[in-house]
Amino acid sequence: MLKHHFSDFNLEAGTDEAGRGCLAGPVVAAAVILPPHFYHPLLNDSKQLSEKNRLLLRPIIEAQALAFSVAFIDEKIIDAINILNASIKAMHLSISNLKIKPEFIIVDGNRFKNYLNIPHQTIIKGDAQFMSIAAASILAKTYRDDFMMAMHLKQPQYHWDKNKAYPTKQHREAIRVYGISTLHRKSFRLLPEQLNLEL
Repeated sequence: MLKHHFSDFNLEAGTDEAGRGCLAGPVVAAAVILPPHFYHPLLNDSKQLSEKNRLLLRPIIEAQALAFSVAFIDEKIIDAINILNASIKAMHLSISNLKIKPEFIIVDGNRFKNYLNIPHQTIIKGDAQFMSIAAASILAKTYRDDFMMAMHLKQPQYHWDKNKAYPTKQHREAIRVYGISTLHRKSFRLLPEQLNLEL
């Protein structure tokens, strides 16, 4: 059973990101402030849900949340500042775009930087413990998946409709055969080290 709140503040925002381990495309973060009595029996960490249930929950979260926001940080910024900093930047941006300023922030994972002196708490596997982080994980995941599906239509050779740019065997084989796209993160190890890749 997911908990509603970590803190005693009413306006507690949960934030999470998707796409940190991908080889291409943006890292996407979301922030969500849920109303006091929000409940849905399917709500859980996005990784524990089917795509069907993630897409079922997304409009429910968006309709019932007091505030929500989704932010994209593209591969060029990821290459410039590294994936950890880009993930935190995406979370900060998603919080800054909330129509209500949160009084407290709970963050999935163990790394975060202070945002506008709003108190925060990092929580390892927080998306499996707290409703607002789980909701944020669903928004971040579904919006990123939508983006990669759209990019698949432009560059189908990488099979992003299936792998969403994660480092699957199929994705790496496509990089080996076709080279890299403009969406690939050049700071990442795109192929196993025994293979040479011109970047």
